Amino acid sequence: MSGFTLVEQGGLKYLVIDSFQATGLVAHAFTTRCGGVSGGDFAALNLGFNVPDDPVHVLSNRAHICTALGWPAEHLVAGRQVHGDRVAVVTGGQRGRGAKSPDGALPDTDALITGERRLPLASFYADCVPVFLFDPVQRVIGLAHAGWKGTCLRIAEKTVHAMQSAFGTRPPDCLAGIGPSIGPCCYEVDEPVLERLRESFSGWPELVRPAGPGRWYLNLQEANRRTLLDAGLPAAAISVAGLCTACHPALFFSHRGSGGRTGRMASLLMLL
Repeated sequence: MSGFTLVEQGGLKYLVIDSFQATGLVAHAFTTRCGGVSGGDFAALNLGFNVPDDPVHVLSNRAHICTALGWPAEHLVAGRQVHGDRVAVVTGGQRGRGAKSPDGALPDTDALITGERRLPLASFYADCVPVFLFDPVQRVIGLAHAGWKGTCLRIAEKTVHAMQSAFGTRPPDCLAGIGPSIGPCCYEVDEPVLERLRESFSGWPELVRPAGPGRWYLNLQEANRRTLLDAGLPAAAISVAGLCTACHPALFFSHRGSGGRTGRMASLLMLL
């Protein structure tokens, strides 16, 4: 694990990005499954409503992690993730959208950006790539949710472009963190996915290795790192956790590793 630190607090375990922490300008976390009240397949810190967990447990888990980070859980803003490339500019009037139920989440949204202080953003994961973005000069933050579809749509790059357009962000000023996701050790894809990858990445052969006839292992974290480089971020500004969610079932939820029945971790990010 490079550029990330595992924090243990009040029974919770979560990751923080060292470069973000050093600025003192944001509160943030990528959560693990440790420290909540959910049971069974969703034990213990499930933060997602889109799984058959008890919503009361989800609300309790959200309150626990948000208290640890220093903000009210009812202020969270989340999108209804559809593996697309829509980037929403979040304003104070949207505070609390998706915090208490999935119905209020911003529709068809896989990336969130804001320049408003004390407005916490959230997105949810169980193998897809979490991308954190922070412009400490213009004081702008962003989260992008990148499964294979979002990766091929280059959502991380589009989120940087949205920060440029809405807030005047300069990509060389940005810091980024690519959190745990299913890794190239475990993420096997087929020919249709490979074809989409070929269309999106000129260097696609460097992102895959053979896994058998018509099958390949895909490195989603590296693909997203490259989209951030293409967006203009310096290589030294991009921290990559390098952890596979499927390989660490005691620490992370994994949709593929569990056969589909599992909870959700969260990326959480707020300007102070």
